[in-house]
Amino acid sequence: MSTTATEPAGPARGRTGLSPRQRRKISIAVQYALFVVVLVAVVFIVDWPKIQDTFLDFDNTREMYPDLFTVALKNTIIYTLTAYALGFALGLLVALMRLSSLAVYRAVALLFVEIFRGLPALLTLLIIGYGLPIALGGPVPGGTVGAVALGLGLVAAAYMAETFRAGIQAVPKGQLEAARSLGMSHTRAMFTIVIPQALRIIIPPLTNELVLLFKDSSLVSALGIAATGVELTKIGSDFAINTADSTPFVVAGACYLIITVPLGFAVRRLEARQAKAR
Repeated sequence: MSTTATEPAGPARGRTGLSPRQRRKISIAVQYALFVVVLVAVVFIVDWPKIQDTFLDFDNTREMYPDLFTVALKNTIIYTLTAYALGFALGLLVALMRLSSLAVYRAVALLFVEIFRGLPALLTLLIIGYGLPIALGGPVPGGTVGAVALGLGLVAAAYMAETFRAGIQAVPKGQLEAARSLGMSHTRAMFTIVIPQALRIIIPPLTNELVLLFKDSSLVSALGIAATGVELTKIGSDFAINTADSTPFVVAGACYLIITVPLGFAVRRLEARQAKAR
């Protein structure tokens, strides 16, 4: 009786004789080597003295203080928070209309979302800032803050509405049915049972929207605001033009990062916490 010799079992190897793990290690080593080559090339190719004179000459930014913090940063935060508050409230209302049993509510909400999610934020802000005063025969209530809150708030509401709708639909339907079986009205069950649970789910995307609004507040400069209403981008642009230097842009950008980086860190922590809870 003949027997067939078998080779000892071992890791699968390709034509090169290397195992998948070995090929992966080689691939990682090549990628690191390319990264080091690019980094070294940047270090030797870039004209660092020119970079310092153009972007890091902080002697040209002394006149920005203290208006940078007492006026520009303060206004940026005010524009962001007022627009976010309006977007939050209006977005929740539009989301509930999208989920309504009445077709007219769903149609109006869908039209709102498609319009303000499709229009550029800058164009919306210009329409509110310049077109609305003509239509009303007078300035927008609240002045610059009111115009910015309304313009950016409408755009934010369109995006938040979809976020709210997704969060509400993510809550198990049994929660609403159980509340109704206890005698709660649909409205009360929605605001006391469903929406609080939905908010826990959508906190990360809502925080991301706050970061986006903080950056979109730079569009306010297109409205030709007065000196008392300048925000970070406007004050950086003005001083960059006056000094013929780009360092004011860097300083203004650093102020944005002071706010957005902690917010981004908070979003990642919230997402990790939710993933762990699930």
